[in-house]
Amino acid sequence: MANAAQVQRMSRLMIKTLRDDPADAETASHKLLVRAGYVRRSSAGIWTWLPLGMKVLENVSRVVREEMDAIGGQEVLLPALLPKEPYETSGRWEEYGDLLFRLKDRKGADYLLGPTHEEIFTLTVKDQCTSYKDLPVILYQIQIKYRDEARPRSGVLRGREFHMKDSYSFDTTDEGLAQSYALHREAYQKIFARLGLDYRIVSAVSGAMGGSASEEFLAPAAAGEDTFVDCPSCDYAANTEAVTVKVEPADGSAHGPVEELDTPDTPTIETLAEHLGVPASATLKNLLVKVDGEIVAVGVPGNREVDLGKLGEHLAPATVELVTAEDFTDRPELVRGYVGPQGLAGKAFRYIADPRVAPGTAWITGANKEGKHARNVVVGRDFEVDDYLDVVVVEPGDPCPKCGTGLKIDRAIEIGHIFQLGRKYADAFELDVLGQNGKPVRVTMGSYGIGVSRAVAALAEQTHDDKGLCWPREIAPADVHVVAAGKATQTELALELGERLGAAGLRVLVDDRAGVSPGVKFTDAELLGIPTIVVAGRRAGEGVVEVKDRRTGEREELTVEEAVARLGA
Repeated sequence: MANAAQVQRMSRLMIKTLRDDPADAETASHKLLVRAGYVRRSSAGIWTWLPLGMKVLENVSRVVREEMDAIGGQEVLLPALLPKEPYETSGRWEEYGDLLFRLKDRKGADYLLGPTHEEIFTLTVKDQCTSYKDLPVILYQIQIKYRDEARPRSGVLRGREFHMKDSYSFDTTDEGLAQSYALHREAYQKIFARLGLDYRIVSAVSGAMGGSASEEFLAPAAAGEDTFVDCPSCDYAANTEAVTVKVEPADGSAHGPVEELDTPDTPTIETLAEHLGVPASATLKNLLVKVDGEIVAVGVPGNREVDLGKLGEHLAPATVELVTAEDFTDRPELVRGYVGPQGLAGKAFRYIADPRVAPGTAWITGANKEGKHARNVVVGRDFEVDDYLDVVVVEPGDPCPKCGTGLKIDRAIEIGHIFQLGRKYADAFELDVLGQNGKPVRVTMGSYGIGVSRAVAALAEQTHDDKGLCWPREIAPADVHVVAAGKATQTELALELGERLGAAGLRVLVDDRAGVSPGVKFTDAELLGIPTIVVAGRRAGEGVVEVKDRRTGEREELTVEEAVARLGA
């Protein structure tokens, strides 16, 4: 008899499929995972994984575990409820802001629900590893993480509670860290290939995580909340927040002296360009922001927009916010709508510029007087830039930093992220081991994450069709979905076939539900998305079934013996 765990009868399965999409669902994965009975919403951003959903989730976890174990990773399980103190030491108790779930115990002590575990892993290794002989080590866990998202949406794609694999490498040298990073990079490629995901590896920024090298694994999908650029002529790819631009300095000597212009009622780039009859690209836009309360001006060409997210990533962990009307009231030297860097940069404010505002370039910008602008304001002659940062919103056609070809922009779901953290957390917690020479050596770290529950949603987004889900075999809840059309002989044959397929080592779901019409069963089989559908229908009395490939729709009729031999091979 087949292993009972290999054969699941739908008459005994807790499942309720829906004909209509949930009213609040916008993405395909949200609609289909709910309709097919894989998940149910518990509250905003919090989801219950039902029996079939758990099988998919566990299959993704299994693949992740196998590949992590293959590179020498050791699985642990750290608590989700964490004390405040380690996060205060690292600074992230404040840096995370409202994203942290904070709580107090009955004694008034502060705790949080873990969003990520760098601090606790660092302390664990500090406790367990004292010599260079104990390293390198790679530790990982698959655990539920928590982030207090302001607007949880898209089902399990962006929740307040989510399943994640996070791993951490600990080495005594930078060369060792680079090797651990490379091991994870290769493991991730194997994981996502086995899961059947279409993905891109792109350059990224580290942001609040800290560290140096950083890459994201993105699954292209219309429902994605990340945007990335892809060069059609070379292998360059990057998150839009990590795109760089190179602009050579210009010869500023050819420009005449600064000329003040009478420009009444032109507080915006649009009104200024129209008044002067010049393109917006000839003007300099100066956006004022507050960085941890300090006013900073950000200069970009007038035809481009400042990417506040990108700016925030560059300046993390500092808080970035737009100035308010009150800020202008308190600073009379700042004339709203007519701010220019000349005379003020480095004095009234720190001046950050996009590389397009290159030394030697000349601009039309505010003259720091109501209704006045200035022409021929030259970078390096009339004002200095304190810092250059790539902060503009990337647009299609922007030049590739590598080869110069116009870039394409696509949407994607972030499914993995790897960082070379360096010694940020080791410094915070004084993580040292005794070196070969008997002296303390500061440990260097890497941090590597995979969104396990997010990978389920990403697969649903990439592989579904107009009839429902289409799971890759590696992570599907079953290999074969056997459907009994309804008559007793058909149900008997379906159950017999299910037992034989289970005995052959296949995972089988048998739809033996009584009182359910064949039409509903066939619709559910398409909706559930199991790779192979076998129907015991009109020729069941002859011992013949129809075998259908869920993805391609190809069908053929086989005897039970032929079906077992074919599918069990």
